[in-house]
Amino acid sequence: MIPTKRLHVITWGCQMNVYDSGRMADVLAPLGYAPASEPEGADMVILNTCHIRDKAAEKVFSELGRLRVMKEAAGGDMILAVAGCVAQAEGAEILARAPYVDIVLGPQTYHRLPEMVARASRAGNKVIETDFPPEDKFDHLPESTTPQGVTAFLTIQEGCDKFCSFCVVPYTRGAEQSRPAAAILREARHLVSQGAREITLLGQNVNAWHGEAPDGSTWGLGRLLRELAEVPDLLRLRYATSHPRDMDDDLIAVHREVPTLMPFLHLPVQSGSDRMLAAMNRKHTADDYRRIVDRLRDARPDMAMSSDFIVGHPGETEADFEATMTLVRDINFAMAYSFKYSSRPGTPAAGAPVQVPELDKDRRLQALQALLREQQVKFGAGCVGLDLPVLFTGPGRHPGQIAGRSPFLQPVHLPGSANLIGTESLVRIVANHPNSLAGTLVQERRTA
Repeated sequence: MIPTKRLHVITWGCQMNVYDSGRMADVLAPLGYAPASEPEGADMVILNTCHIRDKAAEKVFSELGRLRVMKEAAGGDMILAVAGCVAQAEGAEILARAPYVDIVLGPQTYHRLPEMVARASRAGNKVIETDFPPEDKFDHLPESTTPQGVTAFLTIQEGCDKFCSFCVVPYTRGAEQSRPAAAILREARHLVSQGAREITLLGQNVNAWHGEAPDGSTWGLGRLLRELAEVPDLLRLRYATSHPRDMDDDLIAVHREVPTLMPFLHLPVQSGSDRMLAAMNRKHTADDYRRIVDRLRDARPDMAMSSDFIVGHPGETEADFEATMTLVRDINFAMAYSFKYSSRPGTPAAGAPVQVPELDKDRRLQALQALLREQQVKFGAGCVGLDLPVLFTGPGRHPGQIAGRSPFLQPVHLPGSANLIGTESLVRIVANHPNSLAGTLVQERRTA
């Protein structure tokens, strides 16, 4: 029997990093590693990093300094690994600045972790694996043993070929790659067998997925969603994150035809200014985006939209920013994420000659976030009085309370017992709170 070792994974960034962290735990389980809730006393700690936002690397080094103290207290026996996109972008720099790190690995190499651990366990060995391997990591991953609960993530696509001027993803995750449909369907069935009732398909550019079908042909995401909707006991499907250029006719039609696909879509636009969209290399216009949203709402009248926005991209003027505000008013978002532009080394925008002053970025971001928050509150208020299907995911914060998700991804809490977890029931929404809805149970609708 393999003795149990303790593994703690610290995850930053997107949902794909959450998925990757779980799969790293799966890869290490045969070596005897079991999850630990804290890094103190762990035999191995992995920092799974994100390189999207400002000062990402400095946050990593700050955390490594804290972990160094724990490693020294353990007599140096703790294996310390840095994974993810910061590792991919700055692997050599990490080992130079933090020589107490044992393993540095990119997001495409974690299937090799057992070999890396063996190499790092030999005295004095440092391991760096940031090349893009010729093999597909998904072909070498074991079946997941890490329960994800009622809601689960499933990565179907990685990498990006769009090369937006502000983004490091093509450099850290590589070119677009789509997993075969059979592998995705097999993993989805496995997740459902473990209790998942809602699956979110993940990809850096998930609607670019074009994978090999079981008969050797090629499917698009619309066809894959239709097949997944037939998996027994799977109640809900979602997908994220998408690009407007890959919203094809069949995918839009699926929103009309497949009730398992939830009426909520995160579709980043980044700016409402055509001039800025061109500078960002988005290769769509603001009106292209408006037309896509119109078609989605024609297909599914209750469709709620979410998006990403960047303010202060190099060269952005007040007129460009006002075009973004106009787009937001035109679309009316249920929720959205907004950020100040931050320079990422190696991206085209980093060297742009006209950088926007920080004070202007701050002012614009505050104005945009105030408008987006107003729309989110209005959307939540519009749900009050409606009977919505809610998928119950776990206990609420208070005794006798249960929590779940609306079709629009809003947290919902109401009086209820734990035996409802994993079921979908009709709930009357009675109140809109800043970040959640409150309701009362009307009747049970669907169970697994």
